Amino acid sequence: MKRRCLLQKAACASLGLSVLPWSAADSGKPLRLIVPYAPGGPIDTTARVLAEQVKGSLGPVVIENRPGAGGNIGADAVAKAAPDGYTIGIAAVATHAINPWLFAKMPFDAARDFAPITQMVRVPNVLVMNAATAERLRIRSVSDLVAYARSRPGELNYGSGGNGSAGHLAGEWFKREAKIFVVHIPYNGGAPAQLALLSGQVDFNFDNLATAAPNLSAGKIRALAVTTAQRSPLLPDVPPLAETLPGFAVDTWWGLVAPAGTPPERIAQLNTAFVAALNDAQVRQRFARLMAEPVPSTPQAFGAFMQAERAKYERIVRMTGARVD
Repeated sequence: MKRRCLLQKAACASLGLSVLPWSAADSGKPLRLIVPYAPGGPIDTTARVLAEQVKGSLGPVVIENRPGAGGNIGADAVAKAAPDGYTIGIAAVATHAINPWLFAKMPFDAARDFAPITQMVRVPNVLVMNAATAERLRIRSVSDLVAYARSRPGELNYGSGGNGSAGHLAGEWFKREAKIFVVHIPYNGGAPAQLALLSGQVDFNFDNLATAAPNLSAGKIRALAVTTAQRSPLLPDVPPLAETLPGFAVDTWWGLVAPAGTPPERIAQLNTAFVAALNDAQVRQRFARLMAEPVPSTPQAFGAFMQAERAKYERIVRMTGARVD
């Protein structure tokens, strides 16, 4: 108890908050963590790893999966929960940066209805080609791909998990910045798009590294670039797309938020516990197997990051004209 109080005071001081007692912290009430996606995926897995890691400092954590509507159903459940400090949820690039511009109507306000706690992870997206296609066309770099596409407008195509998906938005931004014309082929989900790439139905995709990794290791696809601003420690030999197209950065990320109005001293306590968990060596090793890089932050830094991401995706969505309803 003494150590917990000291940690809470330190966290509040670092955040510029007054230290107030969190009288309900030892009530034994479990913390509810809403995951707006189905069980089994990388987001759900990382949430469960952290839930196990923080139970010593925060008590039991109950994971509640609320998938649907591109993550909006689960995010809305967080937004509308009582701000009593016992409901938190996952904020992802889709729910808190892309969907506000992609959906004509949103059930929540991504900027106002949440209190940021910490960013959790960053997972690079990767520009990948069908390996046989890349070899046949002698494309070994982004520059090769751009040069080929410029010389043969409309001959190449790329697949995505659907209109408005992260892969679609990245592809359209790539086309605009590279000044090329390639054909977009939307599929009903990331898995069909990946199968289309493997079978040679499409030439390249912007895929999540976590899902692309097995086929990269098997040599079935070739990585031309990662979409992080700098090289990723998860794929250190692959250059960032920004080396060819300055400013290009499209990451998959997620973090933790609480309903707006949650007491700041509780936010500080949650931040302290989850940041410690994200910095744990064993947690980092488990996340590395998921191709997820832990990036713990202060609540203020995560809030500013989400605001910047919303501004970026507003431009990209408007540029593409993508809509899902």
